[in-house]
Amino acid sequence: MATVTRTLGFAVLGLLAKQPRTGYEISRAMQRPVGYFWSAGHSQIYPELAALEADRLVRSTIISGPGPRDTKRYAITARGSSSLTTWLKSPVPPETYKDELMLRVWSLWLLSPDDARELVREVRAEHLAALDAYAFEDQEFTHGRERITDPAAPAFGEYATLRYGMLRRRASVEWCDWLLTQLSEHGNETT
Repeated sequence: MATVTRTLGFAVLGLLAKQPRTGYEISRAMQRPVGYFWSAGHSQIYPELAALEADRLVRSTIISGPGPRDTKRYAITARGSSSLTTWLKSPVPPETYKDELMLRVWSLWLLSPDDARELVREVRAEHLAALDAYAFEDQEFTHGRERITDPAAPAFGEYATLRYGMLRRRASVEWCDWLLTQLSEHGNETT
């Protein structure tokens, strides 16, 4: 059995497990909602689809499209579903952590107090903007409450990741508030 070695392949298989999609539809779904926790560019998706199809994890059918070329609609195969399930059951590797913000905060003492506060205010504003977007999505889920309480429903996983994102963003806003207080109370002096 062919195995997917890149996480992007599993992201694509997960999207196709919900419903068949074109490459364009996969690309859109990778922006929202998947893009909230995993990102992939349009140029990465088509080569991944070709690899998944070569490994017989997905199959495509030609459908007429709006442009001059035909469009392929992809569907997960039984083999792809089995591969996705095996991956889901496998141990999660330790998270590698690269956070440019934290790298900057590590050296925050090199900035003037005003520049440090401005950096944190900008980050805080980004988190608040994301929370606004998440609130809109949360409202969409609220209308179908019965769907999100069943862990066997595809919407449950979507809602669980949305809730995780909301909690992380709220915690980040709280941290920014704490940091702004520290920067205001103690300045940004070197020791």
